[in-house]
Amino acid sequence: MEKIGFIGLGIMGKPMALNLLKAGFPVGVLASSQASGILKDAGAEVWPDAAALAAGSDIVITMLPDSPQVEEVVNSGVLADIRTGSLFIDMSTIAPLVARQLFESMQAKGVEALDAPVSGGQVGAEGATLSIMVGGNAPAFAWALPVFQAMGKNIVHIGEAGAGQTTKACNQMIVGQTIQAVAEAFTLAQKAGVDLAKMREVLLGGFAQSRILDLHGQRIIDGNFKPGFKIKLHQKDINIALQTGGELQLTLPGTETVAKQMQAAMQQGNGELDHSALFLALKD
Repeated sequence: MEKIGFIGLGIMGKPMALNLLKAGFPVGVLASSQASGILKDAGAEVWPDAAALAAGSDIVITMLPDSPQVEEVVNSGVLADIRTGSLFIDMSTIAPLVARQLFESMQAKGVEALDAPVSGGQVGAEGATLSIMVGGNAPAFAWALPVFQAMGKNIVHIGEAGAGQTTKACNQMIVGQTIQAVAEAFTLAQKAGVDLAKMREVLLGGFAQSRILDLHGQRIIDGNFKPGFKIKLHQKDINIALQTGGELQLTLPGTETVAKQMQAAMQQGNGELDHSALFLALKD
């Protein structure tokens, strides 16, 4: 099986890398990661830096917070030493334009590249049930499919380079606006003296039902905003969507509203909370 170098062992990356190990893939990680010890105990090889990891891997995967971090690790180590004929997969959520630039840089080195952002949060990462939306060449997707299947269930090749990231931006638009709708509805109901638990129960049986109403509605009722996906990261994704819309000369009013609410949540000091904590911005 191909040797996989995995860079980015955060809330999402650590369980994803562990699931690759469980599936039998040889996995390498960076010594600088706080979770490297956990991965080493699970059977991973530890590399001193990104350049060495790239040189010793058949497939390099990045799972990092944003475009600058991905560009930094690629340009400061991976790109120089990644082997011709290998595969680079970025599973972070970054700008589609950056994904296309990374693809072109890798192609110039004789390396295949895929942008493969995910949806499903920490629960999906831990349970290997992530949705994975992939942009890049079809042969590269076929090569990567067994790797993706160790981490997710709903895996779709969307199209050319950048298409995966564009799809992820659309996903985050829908999720953000749905959370905002649930937060506003719960705020209205609470102000009117309606029992939120009973309202959630009946709405889940009608056309308003959604996974967000189910899970995040319960979070709001419980006041549990322990992060599964942090507001500050969703805000970054919403800004990517707005940036991409601007490049295409589109106005996205609903997305702009959510961006303002997320900015308000950040100003309240709630950026580290779960994105369901948009409810708190309305409550305050």
